[in-house]
Amino acid sequence: MKHIESDSNASLKQWKKLHTRKEREKTGTFLLEGPHLIEEAISFGAKLQHVIIEENFNIKEEWLKEKFTLWSVPAKLMKQLSETEKPQGIIAVCEMMEQPEERIKRNGRYLLIDGVQDPGNLGTIIRTADSAGLDGVFLGEGTADLYNGKTVRSTQGSLFHLPIIKADLKEIITECKAEDVPVISTSLQEAVDMRELPEMNGFALIVGNEGQGVQEMFQEESSINVKIPIFGQAESLNVSVATGILLYELQRKR
Repeated sequence: MKHIESDSNASLKQWKKLHTRKEREKTGTFLLEGPHLIEEAISFGAKLQHVIIEENFNIKEEWLKEKFTLWSVPAKLMKQLSETEKPQGIIAVCEMMEQPEERIKRNGRYLLIDGVQDPGNLGTIIRTADSAGLDGVFLGEGTADLYNGKTVRSTQGSLFHLPIIKADLKEIITECKAEDVPVISTSLQEAVDMRELPEMNGFALIVGNEGQGVQEMFQEESSINVKIPIFGQAESLNVSVATGILLYELQRKR
């Protein structure tokens, strides 16, 4: 185990840079914070480069079989590296996941995310997609960074459980049509009540930006536009809540 005492340490400075998207993309690495996320990463085969623990933190013995460099730091340095108010005593530097070659398969179930900007919403949506048993999630232009600390924490480990691919949604829609996967867009105009959706084996659901919704060009390319009925006085639902309702309704109709 290596020990760091000073905030001028070169490794510590480098890890702190991973709080920025630019450095994450440059290095192909990101930070994982807390034992739960690190356990999920190890369980699903993610590659950890470094694990940094606060002095006196009891790391699981089985984790030490993994090929990473172990470091210890005092509480004051862990607080500098952490992005949460109450650090959990352990942070890892993890390599970004490899992108799968196959993207769309016949009868697959997918989520296409068009410009969801809030990292917390994005993480919650990915966790919901995992819970609903989807085969993949595609992040369109303008969508929050998958490896933002808040996104990662909000997924609660689901980012390791299913393919999550940054992609041109136009290309993904074309691929869905080639594989006869129905494309469904959320919309408020000329949209079918979700309770009236037909049964379908596979689907590709598009959800959109918190303020603007799904772009019109994607709505026009969709097989069906769908809406969730509102029974009270609220004008709309949070995008992560709406996504959960629609995914479970679509799964119910299989």
